[in-house]
Amino acid sequence: QVQLVESGGGLVQAGGSLRLSCAASARTFRDYAMGWFRQAPGKEREFVAAINWSGTSTTYADSVKGRFTISRDNAKNTVYLQMNSLKPDDTAIYYCAARFLLPGTQANEYPYWGQGTQVTVSS
Repeated sequence: QVQLVESGGGLVQAGGSLRLSCAASARTFRDYAMGWFRQAPGKEREFVAAINWSGTSTTYADSVKGRFTISRDNAKNTVYLQMNSLKPDDTAIYYCAARFLLPGTQANEYPYWGQGTQVTVSS
């Protein structure tokens, strides 16, 4: 069982930055690939970024590539999402998710989810 708690969301102006954190309770955190997803009002949950267990492989949605960076610190059981050059379209609830071993880009591949953190980007 893995429990996930996100933090770091907030209100920021367009062009600004935020760093989201996700703390995991798993005793064997390094066994899990981690992903970030987001859901805007009236829209489906969409993939943002994923990282493998060691942090050596990352995948991004085209909409955030070059602006967002996913990373992890296995010693701290934490995964991060650095978000730069934020746009109003990035406004959403951001969720982190965990999946045993291999990262994925589909929400239904991840059995463990956090409660989400709100990110609002004003124009």
